[in-house]
Amino acid sequence: MELLKKLLSVRNIVLSEQQNRQFNRYYEELIEWNKRINLTGITDENEVAVKHFYDSLTASFDLPFAGPLRVCDVGSGAGFPGIPLKILFPDLKLTIVDSLEKRLKFLDHLTDALDLQQVSLEHERAETFGHRKDAREQFDLVLARAVAPLSVLSEYCLPLVRIGGFLVAMKGLNAAQETADAGQAIEKLGGMVDRTMNLELPYHMGSRTIIIIKKMRPTPARYPRKPGIPARKPL
Repeated sequence: MELLKKLLSVRNIVLSEQQNRQFNRYYEELIEWNKRINLTGITDENEVAVKHFYDSLTASFDLPFAGPLRVCDVGSGAGFPGIPLKILFPDLKLTIVDSLEKRLKFLDHLTDALDLQQVSLEHERAETFGHRKDAREQFDLVLARAVAPLSVLSEYCLPLVRIGGFLVAMKGLNAAQETADAGQAIEKLGGMVDRTMNLELPYHMGSRTIIIIKKMRPTPARYPRKPGIPARKPL
């Protein structure tokens, strides 16, 4: 992952030899497993380096990730953004929630292959996970990348964020409209848009917006609603 090392060095982020090996192994495992289960349509090494690994790490450009923070990645898919962040910040206590068991099998294998500690994999829907006592309002940061429109995503994720913590929604071109449409939902769920960060991926590989929502008040107990309802009837 020489390209990834180069791009991060511009941000004054220096990968250790171990971290570089982990990103290389991640790429190898992703490509091998992708032959059996559909994990990603992006397989070129440089595109993976930029569109998956670098893109996942952009959340750390404007938020502190160092230290033993409790972080939850909702709808992680092939591990993005949670696993790249865990590689870069090994002290994170990472929980990944995904409803598809075959993806979690890949992530279970991957965390072993990369020797990642303090990673919990939860085979559950976000709507039910958000009502668990060991999860509700327990996380410093909740991350989601390309999961659902922000009005729906807020209902999935804000119940998991502790008071004073943040939901980090990683979005593409329609972020401004999504933010406007989700205003009522965010307020109802106890959040407030703190700031947004716009950036261009290197080599013209796409525009990104990171929406950072601060948890101001407890989420009302009735949220999230039953599985499927947030997507069918957004707040």
